Amino acid sequence: MIRRPVTWLIAVAVLLAAVEFALVVRHGDVGWDEALYISQVSPRLPAAFFSAPRARGITYLIAPVVWLTASVTVLRAYLAVIGATAVVLAYWPWLALTSRRAVVPLAALLFSGLWITAYYVSEVIPNFWVAVAGVALVGWFVRYAVAGGRTALLGVVAAAAVVTLMRPGDAAWIALPLPIAAVLVRRWRRRALIVALVGGLALGAAQWIVEAYLRYGGPLERLRASSAIEGGIAWHPRGVLYELYAVNGPLLCRPCGGGVQRPALTLWWLAVPLLVVGGLILAARAREVVPAAVAAACGVSASVPYLLLLGYAAPRFLLPVYALLALPVAECLVRLPAAVPRLRTPLAVLVSMVVLAQVGSQVLLLSQETRDNAVERLSYVRGATALRHLGLRRPCLLGGPRAVPVAFYLGCGTEATSGVLKSTTAARFLALARREPTGILSHGTPPPRYAASWVAHPLSRLGSGWVVYLPPWFSVSGRGPR
Repeated sequence: MIRRPVTWLIAVAVLLAAVEFALVVRHGDVGWDEALYISQVSPRLPAAFFSAPRARGITYLIAPVVWLTASVTVLRAYLAVIGATAVVLAYWPWLALTSRRAVVPLAALLFSGLWITAYYVSEVIPNFWVAVAGVALVGWFVRYAVAGGRTALLGVVAAAAVVTLMRPGDAAWIALPLPIAAVLVRRWRRRALIVALVGGLALGAAQWIVEAYLRYGGPLERLRASSAIEGGIAWHPRGVLYELYAVNGPLLCRPCGGGVQRPALTLWWLAVPLLVVGGLILAARAREVVPAAVAAACGVSASVPYLLLLGYAAPRFLLPVYALLALPVAECLVRLPAAVPRLRTPLAVLVSMVVLAQVGSQVLLLSQETRDNAVERLSYVRGATALRHLGLRRPCLLGGPRAVPVAFYLGCGTEATSGVLKSTTAARFLALARREPTGILSHGTPPPRYAASWVAHPLSRLGSGWVVYLPPWFSVSGRGPR
């Protein structure tokens, strides 16, 4: 019997940190999005183009470490430690909202045990932080609604600010059911609670709004630009199928139509809705359904933009959903054995075996995905090395696909002259190319028209079929591996 759920919650966090250091932290090479976010606050890199859909919360989180060191491994270790701590803080307010002591530690384990959770704890990507801040927000909201208290109210403000600072759109969807619940439940109609929620969301969104006016012409224009970059935010019910395809990888499913990877490891995803319903039924029988129901409502709400409104998928998009739905799922798994007294022991053993099998399979999948993605990221390092042999050194400029992660390792700036991520004009790009070493990366496509006379150099170390176009006035300085 679990007598100290706080101890078990901390144990889950320690286990998560151990997995991070064993499998993830040592893979130090950065991905495309990570390179972009790091460049925003690094004193050693030019800032890459920051597009409309992004928010700067994650850059504030990493800034202290990035200013002190260029080591990606140190940065990942820092994120692993504070990420594990964040899991404890996120689920902490829920400890007082259920009479079953095992529910909250188990929910934390189910969420932390997902391969995609463990993968993104140490990544410079905001989705994990949206998830833990979202769980904390809903938890503190229900805590204050049920019992009041200044601590809970401050928790609502702080969590709402953090989740909005990380991703304002996700924050809106997560928080949407909360004021509705406050209206429906009479004893929850507390002005201070709504003020704290709205105030926290506004505080977190302030920077995004100011930047929208300074760079995009206002919030509505920024939202329109975001929609264009995302391929159009509209009715895309096939998003459910796309997320199913992506649940075991790849990290980005765009376009998404390759079918389910590793189908046997997808059963948990299909079982989640049934377990959530079961958890709500069992909690209702114990007259403790409200906290679980609010968590479920916020989790379902958080899933809407990714399951119904987006035409592509990535497993990380649903991290806030998994973090919230883990609570009613845990209610189901913990209460199920007691609901059938004659089978209590066999059911308890079965539930334990299922949980262990789920976590174990996810750790194996994490190990595989980490290795697979490390291979691709190593190509960025090798491509940068090959470009350095050709004579590209900072200050320098890169364009084309993969320019952002390759430029990260060269210390170059990046620009795009076309597409939804356009950041400059062809004339300005050429003017920069006259002043500093410049290259355009390409994979099977000719250079832009303004660079038709540029010379192609094979760049096989970046990957098969890759070349870099260098201007005719650029003198190739080395004959190293390309």
